[in-house]
Amino acid sequence: MELTTRERTELWERERLSRFAFKSADSAGREISENKCDIRTEFQRDRDRITHSKAFRRLMHKTQVFISPEGDHYRTRLSHTLEVAQIARTISRALGLNEDLTEAIAIGHDLGHTPFGHTGEDALDRLMPGGFLHNEQSGRVVCFLEKSGRGLNLTREVIDGIINHRTSGTPATLEAKVVQISDKIGYINHDIDDAVRAGILDPAALPRESVAVLGDSSRARIDCLIKSVIETSGGINDILLDQTTKSALYGLRSFMFETVYQGQLQRVERHKIRDMIGAVYEYYLKNLLALPDDYIRMLDEGETAERVVCDYIACMTDRYLLKQYFSIFVPNAWNI
Repeated sequence: MELTTRERTELWERERLSRFAFKSADSAGREISENKCDIRTEFQRDRDRITHSKAFRRLMHKTQVFISPEGDHYRTRLSHTLEVAQIARTISRALGLNEDLTEAIAIGHDLGHTPFGHTGEDALDRLMPGGFLHNEQSGRVVCFLEKSGRGLNLTREVIDGIINHRTSGTPATLEAKVVQISDKIGYINHDIDDAVRAGILDPAALPRESVAVLGDSSRARIDCLIKSVIETSGGINDILLDQTTKSALYGLRSFMFETVYQGQLQRVERHKIRDMIGAVYEYYLKNLLALPDDYIRMLDEGETAERVVCDYIACMTDRYLLKQYFSIFVPNAWNI
């Protein structure tokens, strides 16, 4: 009997990928069982489902670092996601890992991010009983919120990688670990690039020790970091940076937190965003019937009001949150 395209791909994975790679045919499956596709592997299907989701499209209007930037070339959460996917695929291919699993995790890792980036996340973390983490929210998006509560029914391996992409996470596959480290490589270097473009960071101010190891441009630093991961991780069942390169990367990360992420220019705007999100959150808690029908249905199915309002706000884009705030709290002009 002739093999399907999917079966040929699965056979190729068995024969050609690293012994440490996670093979598509070995997936633990989905919560709701489905017939397999004749053409795509399970992880290719997951990648496509995420790419075609509403949550993925909304990333283009969500802040990466800079709040409401005027220029056309600053990163958004979507461009960050695509950059992480590119870095992660490069590493996975070099190490003989499963690129499709890597890519699916990478493009889904930030689906749960709030409007206005980590400032929005911090605001919801303060408001939500039990706290709020964007990686957990990303899991909630793909498992439940997409498709009006049906979710995307992704494989367990992709969900694991999405939920565990933060430093504190413990991913179950090497592909997920690749995304975990690629996320840092991406955001630290691309945020430096945006900060320089915005005129709030002089490249000469970057830590000399880090620059000496990694290079004096984003291109050089990303190249150095990718090569370190590949050279250090080759032939072992782990994804690592060599210690010197890792120290240099974390030196840049600490510098960015001190000078950019928590700098004075951002600090003023962060207070405004926290107040705005807090006001919208409290409004909907007191006016639950003003929520869209899908969220009212969640209440009827037993979700708490705080959980539902948090889900609604977390799904908003920057501009939609602003629109809701103005609609609720700013009087409309009278047409006389």
